[in-house]
Amino acid sequence: MVGILPTALCQLPTAYCPLLYNPLVVNVEILTIGNEILLGLIQDTNSNYLCRVVRGMGGRVRHIAIVRDEVDEIAIGISDSVTRGADVIFTCGGLGPTDDDVTMAAVAKASGCAMAINTSAREFVERRYRELESQGHVANALMNEPRLKMARLPERAEPIENSIGVAPAAIVRINNARVISLPGVPAELKGIVEGALQTVLTEIFGYGSYRERELIVDCGDESQLAPVLRQIASLHPEVYIKSRASHFGADVKFRILLSASAAHGDEADQMIETAASDLLRILRDSEIQ
Repeated sequence: MVGILPTALCQLPTAYCPLLYNPLVVNVEILTIGNEILLGLIQDTNSNYLCRVVRGMGGRVRHIAIVRDEVDEIAIGISDSVTRGADVIFTCGGLGPTDDDVTMAAVAKASGCAMAINTSAREFVERRYRELESQGHVANALMNEPRLKMARLPERAEPIENSIGVAPAAIVRINNARVISLPGVPAELKGIVEGALQTVLTEIFGYGSYRERELIVDCGDESQLAPVLRQIASLHPEVYIKSRASHFGADVKFRILLSASAAHGDEADQMIETAASDLLRILRDSEIQ
């Protein structure tokens, strides 16, 4: 038996969901940085959040990696992303004042440029510490070396203000890719993405309409669905299709997500409607109950 859930509607930037890197889509990769994640001390929630943001804005996250707080490892990760053709590379973490915060040095190495005090970044860090001093959160606002370190960026970097923390984010272009370095503290990262970075994200992704729909299928074995979904994906490459189930058994109901984006909502609706109609027809013909 197949049931259709109501279509979820939201106005969001445009994209398609190809199986491979596609020049018509903004391809995104995420590099999360931190020994504490690899040691299992904390969870990487930043990548999950950025995946939802990118998907909602019409882009496609193609690769996620977690690396240690080491300049060479981070630089290699960035260079690999550039080589794969990523349009946007988010780095998460490693922007703070301590010695193991080495992301900016790694971006400089990957981009082949030197590190230098960025005037705008220094002004931001000084202003934030003056605010913290006035609020009684720090003893003084003097620019010591650890604080100055957060204003030292790759020479081509564009600093992005941090509305919650003291370390600015930064954007550096490497070939055709933009490396967007964000802090690792989730609240700070989210504040930047939903605040100061919005203008940049709008420029990168553009605008459009996103639509999605779920079909509910009674089927105890996802392997039965695989050939059907493969056929639908081939017939409708502009529609992203994904099945989900938690276990095997006669009582399993698979949720099949169909989603698409286009310049206008009606176009995305029609893409999904056509794909869903074909999927239902093939399921009936295949006698999958």
